[in-house]
Amino acid sequence: MNTKTNTTSGFTLVEIMIVVAIIGLLAAIAIPNFVRARAKSQQKACINNLRQIDGAIAQWALEYKKVSADAVTLNDCKPFMKLTTAGEIPTCPALGTYAVTIVSNLATCTLSVAPDYHVSD
Repeated sequence: MNTKTNTTSGFTLVEIMIVVAIIGLLAAIAIPNFVRARAKSQQKACINNLRQIDGAIAQWALEYKKVSADAVTLNDCKPFMKLTTAGEIPTCPALGTYAVTIVSNLATCTLSVAPDYHVSD
């Protein structure tokens, strides 16, 4: 008497559904943390860029004997900054825009009005 046995093996639908559910759960945990970490990194990079711009303004003012009420532009302090590889002033990683007015004022970013975005910890 010949009995046929099925030797093919595979995953059942329940096993596949459990694996997909676990992957979905891990993604639900990991993606918000990744987004939060990226935003925090951009915030810190922008704050450091603003700090560098403020230092360059101070050096420019000392070099050219400017007083605190004198107007300043980003191009004025460009020689006193560490520039990008393209020779440009660093930009905000979150696509904000840097602005300077007078020597005594700190440089600002347009994204600093967003709640808690460009506020140093």
